[in-house]
Amino acid sequence: MEDLHRPSFVFKTDPGRSALSHSLDRNIIIVQQHARVLPATYCAGVSPGPSSTHSPAQAWGALAPLLAGQPRVRISRDAGKTYPQKLERPLTEALPTSPAAVRIFGKDGTCAAIFLDFDSSVAGVDWVLADVRALQTWLHNCGARWIEDYSPNGGRHVYIPLAQRVTFTDARDLVEALGTRYRTLDKTPHQNLLHGCMRTPGSPHKRGGYQELAMSLSMAYDIARRPNSAAVWTAMNADLAGEIGAARSLRLEQTFTPASAEAPKLQHPAGRMSRVMQLMAQTGLYDSNRYASDSDARQAIITGAAAAGLELTDVERRMMQGTWPGLASFYARYASRHRVPALRRDWLNAVRYLNKDRGSGDRKNNARISPTSQPNTQPPAIQGKSISTNPDTEHQLIRTWRNAVRLKEHAYTDSRTGLARRMVLRSLGEAAHMTASRFIEFGVRSIAVATGLDHTTVGGHLRALRGENDPLVTLVEQGRGTKGDLYMLTVPEEMKTAAEDLTWRKGKIHALRPVFRELGLPAAFVYEELEHSPGLSTAEIVKLTSLSRTTVSEALEVMAAWNMIARDTTRAWSVVTTTSLKELAEHFGVVEAVAAQLQRYRIERILWKEWLSKNVNTVSELLSPGEDYPWEAFEGPPDEWALADMAFTRAG
Repeated sequence: MEDLHRPSFVFKTDPGRSALSHSLDRNIIIVQQHARVLPATYCAGVSPGPSSTHSPAQAWGALAPLLAGQPRVRISRDAGKTYPQKLERPLTEALPTSPAAVRIFGKDGTCAAIFLDFDSSVAGVDWVLADVRALQTWLHNCGARWIEDYSPNGGRHVYIPLAQRVTFTDARDLVEALGTRYRTLDKTPHQNLLHGCMRTPGSPHKRGGYQELAMSLSMAYDIARRPNSAAVWTAMNADLAGEIGAARSLRLEQTFTPASAEAPKLQHPAGRMSRVMQLMAQTGLYDSNRYASDSDARQAIITGAAAAGLELTDVERRMMQGTWPGLASFYARYASRHRVPALRRDWLNAVRYLNKDRGSGDRKNNARISPTSQPNTQPPAIQGKSISTNPDTEHQLIRTWRNAVRLKEHAYTDSRTGLARRMVLRSLGEAAHMTASRFIEFGVRSIAVATGLDHTTVGGHLRALRGENDPLVTLVEQGRGTKGDLYMLTVPEEMKTAAEDLTWRKGKIHALRPVFRELGLPAAFVYEELEHSPGLSTAEIVKLTSLSRTTVSEALEVMAAWNMIARDTTRAWSVVTTTSLKELAEHFGVVEAVAAQLQRYRIERILWKEWLSKNVNTVSELLSPGEDYPWEAFEGPPDEWALADMAFTRAG
């Protein structure tokens, strides 16, 4: 063992590191020289209290970057209750002003430290202290070194830095095994690859105060800079072998069933992976009864990607960018130089299997089966008479109607109700352009998918919009049976001249694109203005969107953190065109929420049709020319992907 009484290295300055890091390195030499004579109570985790000489900002700046699995941090806007993904930021040494939690796992699905959270709300502070002291004894027996801090509410965090990063599966096994020993240990941070995060020393606490180190900052920094070796990791796993086996056996009794996989028999268009496979690639979680190991699960994902029409480069990009950290974690067992060759071997195996399977005999093509009737994109009939429309004339009228929307929507406040009604109007405009008709006969469930709202909420907004003075939509015919209400886009007479004088806005009108289900409606409206008018200042965006300055500033901050927008030297904002909205939506896991909503509505439609077939005798009530948006006939570029594009996607 290294002789800690002597300085083990010569201090050298590095201009690329902060002054705080240099100062801590100098202190480490002193700590190493006196490490053998530290008080016994120090090692027992007794907090130094008021004698601490470091500030929360110093603790955060020194330790958070070293403990985090990747340089990302999530901020809480509700006093520490939640840490939403949309409020994720790049991790810096600057101390956040709100409770902040660093990401535990990296883009490759591995972690640099084990995060143990002992929660005082489970059994009280005394039980937390008893569990932590028992853990300290165990760590000492394994030869491990650890960092400890405590919360103002009596909770404790213990961090075990690792010299070699470990996979999500291995880290989860160890933490779940420790959870069988210590009652107050919260296992959930290590059970979620995408959302696992925790506050580190120095972070503000929801009850006021900060996460305080239970040791000197110099000692904690030394442990973070010289983490535990692979031998220590092996010793910890060996001692927990029985508990790890029990945790794995428990998972064998539990079936992994994503919420969006209620009806696996429904088919999906070619070119899209099933929900189950995408979720496995994102989370690293799989059904242990179906896949015996990580290797089997990763081969299933690769085969699913190849069958969906993805290229090998598509899979590599998703792994490198952190969109599929679960799949990346399955390759983390290999050395870095062997991961890409291993992926390519799996890809070749998948392609050979698929080619062999397709060549084994002719199979019926079930790539596109919808439980609903195909929508009719022709103009609807009113009272038995067909409406003859010219597509060019209709598009011109719709664009004039869009001008009227721009003139009138400033009257809507930036409340939740006002923003929702603005989005419902956009969805109607998008539907009208798709069918080249001012007449819209789609059910409220279709509009709900396009706006991210509930269908009952959509119905309320439509009633309010058609009941306004100078309404922009008019109810032409009440829906019956499976037929939806028939609406017509209307330019009020009082606004017709002003709307016709305005220049038509170029480009498409969008309903809610998937990524904004996570980022919020204000971000959608701000992004829309920047798409049409790059180089806007914050004040100009406030004026154009009719949102409050606080709302606009928060939306800009969130989107800038995800590199969707950027500010130039003149402090003007513009869209970053290289950032894919589709890939961000996939990264956020929005696809799962949309798929679940779609599946629920499909089941409700099937049940409604069955009821109608037994209780009505009118054929017209049983048939509907347009139950849904004909999205599949109007597919745009990948980055124009809207929620509506998923209307016929299968779940699972």
